[in-house]
Amino acid sequence: MSERKTLGVSKTATPKADARATFNVTGARLETLKERAREQRRHPTEAQKALWEELSGSKLGGVKFMRQTVVGSTVVDFSCPSRWIVISLSPEGANPEVDALQDKKLTDVGIRVLRFSEAEVLADADTVVRAINTAVNQPFDKRAARRGPAANSPAPTFEGAEG
Repeated sequence: MSERKTLGVSKTATPKADARATFNVTGARLETLKERAREQRRHPTEAQKALWEELSGSKLGGVKFMRQTVVGSTVVDFSCPSRWIVISLSPEGANPEVDALQDKKLTDVGIRVLRFSEAEVLADADTVVRAINTAVNQPFDKRAARRGPAANSPAPTFEGAEG
């Protein structure tokens, strides 16, 4: 019987000098991420269904959200490219170190990350939606976010489509 591999965070890893240099992925890795996003759109969790009901169809102030989108080197639950915001839902038992690493990779390239637990969404969706609405309506300077720590690198891209 083979051992099940789990994702962890290496304590010895050194931070990259240029966050954007390794952010965008191409080739086989990008195709794998796109397929994972498609699969997640086909089989959403209850929390994802509940939150999508609130975000779909530009219901939140006319701002468009996409679900299970490839952003850089990860799949996020919801994204709003026009406001440079992603929303991630943490399932029960999620590794907080992995969540923090994923969030840091996104914030390092100027993307705002909102993270909620799935239990939080299911228990009090109205509070979660209010928090998202507040973030969406906060002023945000895309140019400053793009300059970020690495001004000469290409801007990150949001890949994926509704499905």
